[in-house]
Amino acid sequence: MSPSAVMPLAKNTPLRAVKEMGRECGMCGHCCGYGAGMLVEGDVPKIARYLGISEEKLKERYLDEVEMFNTKTWRPKVLKGKKPYGPCIFYDRKAGCSIHLVKPLQCLITNCNPHAEQAIQWLYLNYFVNTSDPESIRQWASYLNHKEWVIEGGNLKELVPDANRLKKILSYGDLKK
Repeated sequence: MSPSAVMPLAKNTPLRAVKEMGRECGMCGHCCGYGAGMLVEGDVPKIARYLGISEEKLKERYLDEVEMFNTKTWRPKVLKGKKPYGPCIFYDRKAGCSIHLVKPLQCLITNCNPHAEQAIQWLYLNYFVNTSDPESIRQWASYLNHKEWVIEGGNLKELVPDANRLKKILSYGDLKK
């Protein structure tokens, strides 16, 4: 969906406003049936407390460590069958999401609502893209190559305002010179 068709998000949109947009989730299970959301800081302890287990047990039993824009994070395991995708480990087709009350931020804000594409960019920019890490910026640049638009604050020139530094990052140049 075009970003102009819904209220525009920007990198600096407050979390509470983004969460409010995510409340439009109809709990249809579509998102949950095809994968799982990335966890952000605070999601692991919140889910572990809700399940009544340690963070270590949560990670061991239910989570996979993944990388997003050169940033390590966790994601609920995906129950893959013969397909390269599958339902989230916390999703049951009859009962729904077993951790719905404490679901990861990505699941909360990037569901089947008209704001989802903007919300995923907001999440990436605020939790995974590290402007101090050249590799993170290069991966974001690659992501942008496949997008028709980006939310305000997400353009490379906005993230790395020093044109010379940005050029060196994108060309794998020596940043110390």
